[in-house]
Order: sequence, then C-alpha cells, then structure tokens
Amino acid sequence: MASTNSAPDRSALDRSPPDRSPADRPPIETAPVETAPSALTDAFFSVTELARDLAITPRTIRFYEDKGLISPRRAGNIRVYTKRDRARMVLILRGKRLGFSLREIKEYLDLYDLDPTQSEQIRLLLGKVRARLEMLEDQRLALEESIAELKDIEEQTLSALALADADVDPAPRKAGGKARG
Repeated sequence: MASTNSAPDRSALDRSPPDRSPADRPPIETAPVETAPSALTDAFFSVTELARDLAITPRTIRFYEDKGLISPRRAGNIRVYTKRDRARMVLILRGKRLGFSLREIKEYLDLYDLDPTQSEQIRLLLGKVRARLEMLEDQRLALEESIAELKDIEEQTLSALALADADVDPAPRKAGGKARG
C-alpha cells in the first residue's frame, strides 16, 4: 500500500531533463514534447505558471474552475493545465473584458465541445457580439448626453458664481467682530 504522505510524482509533468533546474527550462509552452503522440502531449502548466503567463492570480483561475469554465487534469492534488485550458482561459478573460457574463462565456465554450465544425459557436458569437456592440453604442450615447448636460451645468454654475462674486462686498465683514474706535 502506498504511503498517503508521499508527494505526487511530477516526473510525468516535467518535460525537461532531470539535471536542469526549473529556472534553466525554456517556457513550458515551447518545451519539446518527448512522449509518444497522444492526448497527453500538450505542454502542461501549473496554476502558478498559468497565472503568471496570463497576468492573473491563481485565485482567478480557481474561480473559473469552480464555475465549470475550465477543468484541469490532476496529478495527485496538483492541478495540471494544458494548452487547451490556457486557450479557454484566454477566451474567458477576453469575454469578461468585453462585458460578457459567465453564463454567456460558458454557453460559447460548451458549443466548442459539441460542434466540431464550430459553425454554431461562430453564429452564437456573432449574435452576442452584435448585441454587445448595440448595448455599448447605447451606453456611449447615454454617456455623451450626460457629459454634455454636466458641461452645461458647469457653465451655468460658473456664470452664477461670477455674478455672485461681482455682487459681494470686496471686504467681507467678520462675524461677531467689534468695531475699532
């Protein structure tokens, strides 16, 4: 029976020769694949490596994993991410940056797995992009109207202040002060 305290075997994950330190390794996505062709020939990333590569935190990656948007493999207790997981994360981050909801992003990503031709995915994307563009155009118009209205108010306020300052005695009186005599 194997000991439960032993560390997981990372040798299957380490694509560089054992005599090279991680600092001496090339970036993991460019490391040569030394195994026979199979589903496991993709380069692997740890959560820290993937986070650093995408300029996000490991917590962000775990959040999207908890939401079911990515499903990394496991080597013992260690999450192992593939190039496919990285590509999905890039799409997720782009979708969030463009204002899509997690539900919309998940719907898009799920179609990728169901439709090998990706035609449904492309149609869905086109519809979502057009709807998002329309919404952003509406927001831009609303912002432009708000900015114009605020500039009018600013001008009116400055004019009112200029008039009020012209009517004010140049030497304001002190409250509660006694006259000198």
